[in-house]
Amino acid sequence: MTFQFTPAASVCVDPQSVAANCHRGCASEDIYFALTGWHPGDAAADDDGEFDIHVFASLIAIAAAQGSAVYTQLGLSVGEFQAVIDHLFPGACDVFCGCDRDQAGEEDDEVTMVRELLLAHRSTEGEESRWLASMIARRAVEPNHLWEDLGLRNRGELSRLLMRHFAPLATQNTRNMRWKRFFYRKLCEADGMVLCTTPVCTDCTDFDLCFGEESGESRLARTRRGGAATPGS
Repeated sequence: MTFQFTPAASVCVDPQSVAANCHRGCASEDIYFALTGWHPGDAAADDDGEFDIHVFASLIAIAAAQGSAVYTQLGLSVGEFQAVIDHLFPGACDVFCGCDRDQAGEEDDEVTMVRELLLAHRSTEGEESRWLASMIARRAVEPNHLWEDLGLRNRGELSRLLMRHFAPLATQNTRNMRWKRFFYRKLCEADGMVLCTTPVCTDCTDFDLCFGEESGESRLARTRRGGAATPGS
């Protein structure tokens, strides 16, 4: 499933004047709408194809609205990012690929480790799960709840994403631990390290950090209003 990029007149992304506008200064909700023709709250995501489009559009929108190179915010190379756009949102590369080629940086070790963990537990074939492993890993070093920094609407969408594309890993989270905490616990276990000081989670003073509620307004909705993000995990 793909979507042709056809921004409405009210959307600030303008493929005819990419050098002047690119995607910078746009609200993430507007970028999402330009990519899909949907507002995030109304997105159709009943079948797997629709859901994947929603996930990728959410990721691109939240990263693009941060103002720096989109592909670096998503943990992708320029070529990988262009492949994502060409595959899923034909016509959008003139906007999102053309103005960001001047920025690059070294990858964080934590990003590399989380990406490799996800890649080792893929449950779908094709490039989508490879791209998602990189994108999720990069967004996991952001300060908010992971579902928020992926641009998703709630934690349930993140759980669905991981169960769909990384089921062998996701099914191991039997106690519904927060996903970032769960990733780091699995990485520590793989290295033979003990992450927790108590053998039983319910006896741990950090219980709420690992298992606390992850609710709230999505970042796509919040940036629309110009509100500030709340740190999470």
